[in-house]
Amino acid sequence: MIEILTPAQVDRARATGALVADILQSLEQRSLVGTNLLDIDRWARDMIVEAGAQSCYVDYAPSFGNGPFGHYICTAVNDAVLHGMPHDYALADGDLLTLDLAVTLEGVAADSAISFLVGSSKPPQSIAMIRATEQALAAGIAVAGPGARIGDISHAIGSVLTEAGYPINVEFGGHGIGSTMHQDPHVSNSGRPGRGYRLRPGLLLALEPWVMADTAELITDPDGWTLRSATGARTAHSEHTIAITGDGAEILTVPTRSIR
Repeated sequence: MIEILTPAQVDRARATGALVADILQSLEQRSLVGTNLLDIDRWARDMIVEAGAQSCYVDYAPSFGNGPFGHYICTAVNDAVLHGMPHDYALADGDLLTLDLAVTLEGVAADSAISFLVGSSKPPQSIAMIRATEQALAAGIAVAGPGARIGDISHAIGSVLTEAGYPINVEFGGHGIGSTMHQDPHVSNSGRPGRGYRLRPGLLLALEPWVMADTAELITDPDGWTLRSATGARTAHSEHTIAITGDGAEILTVPTRSIR
């Protein structure tokens, strides 16, 4: 289903997006060397509940997962890249951590992901990979507007990732979002311009470039959820929820303040 939101729903999506971004910002600030992934999940739960929002993940049970996810946030470390299930692991200096969060507030969902390095160790290759996903995300947003097509976004994202030298996996990508977290249309991280669904004002999209350093092949953990690079190489993932407006694309998942 492709859902076109009303102006009132888009306005509510702005509040949802700000909440998601503020929670992620707070969690990034609190994710220090020695922080346990289960603590991050607990902090996310507490902030979601305090805001009167609902997790999109706890009861989420799609065909590609192993039953309900059962947690409030995805925590992917180093070679994990998508659907990282929180578990008993203490972050180490130099770990590359991705936090992916989606919530619903007043009937409208928003979804965002950030990747960052923990502690004082900053491996240049990891910094470059994170930056590439952020630049690809910005490129996809720049071409999203009324009248553009999904293929234009996919091509813009894929061009940046390819130019940076990363293989692209097209099994998982961006998606429509609105009253539910995952909707049509699918937004691949590689594609041909001028193809696919034509964007209209009121459409919300979650764009999410992600890469693995030297492979496009994924493997699944025994937990049935966490996806990792097949070679053990590091990964990175950046995501924003955007709204198509009459003037272009509005990023909804931007932090509103510094919170701790």
